[in-house]
Amino acid sequence: MLARSSSWIPTGLSQLATASPPAPGEHPGLLQHLAAVPDPRRPAGRRHPLAFVLALAACAVLAGAKSLAAITEWVSDAPPTVLTSLGGPVREPAGPVAPAGATVRRLLQRVDGDALDTAIGTWLTDRKPEPAQAPAQQPLRALAVDGKTVRGARRPDGTQVHLLAAMTADGQVIAQREVGHKTNEITVFKPLLAPLDLAGTVVTFDALHSQTEHARFLVEDKQAHYIAVIKGNHPTLQQELRRLPWREVPLQNRIRATAHGRDEIRRIKTCSVARGLDFPHAVQAVQVVRRRRTLSTGKVTLERVYGVTSLRPHQAAPADLASWVRGHWGIENKIHHVRDTTFAEDASRVRTGTAPRAMASLRNLAIGALRHAGHHNIAAGLRHHARDPSRPLATFGIT
Repeated sequence: MLARSSSWIPTGLSQLATASPPAPGEHPGLLQHLAAVPDPRRPAGRRHPLAFVLALAACAVLAGAKSLAAITEWVSDAPPTVLTSLGGPVREPAGPVAPAGATVRRLLQRVDGDALDTAIGTWLTDRKPEPAQAPAQQPLRALAVDGKTVRGARRPDGTQVHLLAAMTADGQVIAQREVGHKTNEITVFKPLLAPLDLAGTVVTFDALHSQTEHARFLVEDKQAHYIAVIKGNHPTLQQELRRLPWREVPLQNRIRATAHGRDEIRRIKTCSVARGLDFPHAVQAVQVVRRRRTLSTGKVTLERVYGVTSLRPHQAAPADLASWVRGHWGIENKIHHVRDTTFAEDASRVRTGTAPRAMASLRNLAIGALRHAGHHNIAAGLRHHARDPSRPLATFGIT
């Protein structure tokens, strides 16, 4: 027993422990971020570092793996060069050894979801280029907050896994939290955004999160801005916005787009209200009129949506507001739709422990890495990485 144990050299742990700190201006790599995730196993008997197993799973998902079975198959087929580059243990004289499929499954079912999402979100944030302009000259950034139910992942009590995510304008999820089955998204909003640097960021969200406490948190605590949709949860304010003299306000922006079998025209008007609005830090009212025509049937629908924003007219033009309002729905197309169609997330029956959330986190990581690498077609990007097991390492910046 002692002889067998001594033949195992946990190179991954030693590499992470002795790795030199990043030079000024550099950021930790993916393996270093994953090494910060706490290991749910007891110290005795650990043969594969957690960061090594998570990195293998991430590479498998980037190569198109859609299930735990597909991940374990990719891991078992990973060549020695990949195992060595990811810091796997070496068994003499056989060389680097991949973890068993059961080990991969158990770790993904027990991993700390918050810590994993923090590691992934921080790495994706670090990969964004440093702004060349001074802070006062930097354009405002956009961050969309929205929730998604993983429909195939039902808990033993029948409830479904629901995740709240924050996505940048270029389609990268930099934060994600699970919504407990005894609560709702409102209680997760602040914990989701609290660790993020939101100064100079415009946060968009749907009517559910148009809460006065959220508005104060964003403006007063995070030095951010918001665009809040006002619906039935604020009936008095909604009626006040409807009664504003919108007919006298000139049209300020018009956008037309055809997609998903619909022709859509969006018109936006904004106005400042001298006596103020009954919502924290709100300084402008917004009206968005959506006219949609279904191309196959010709049916036309008209919808008026009202909102308020903490942005003053000199901080954002109507075209900017229109772009951010429209961009908010990009989280549906850029993340939720991709995870459902390309990764078949809603069809997944993974449901044990934290595995459903871990799989969603790894999909967010793959999508973000692909977009950072210039792959606009996610499905094509997955096929590209499936043809060579070394390609996921290059995209993740692991050499």
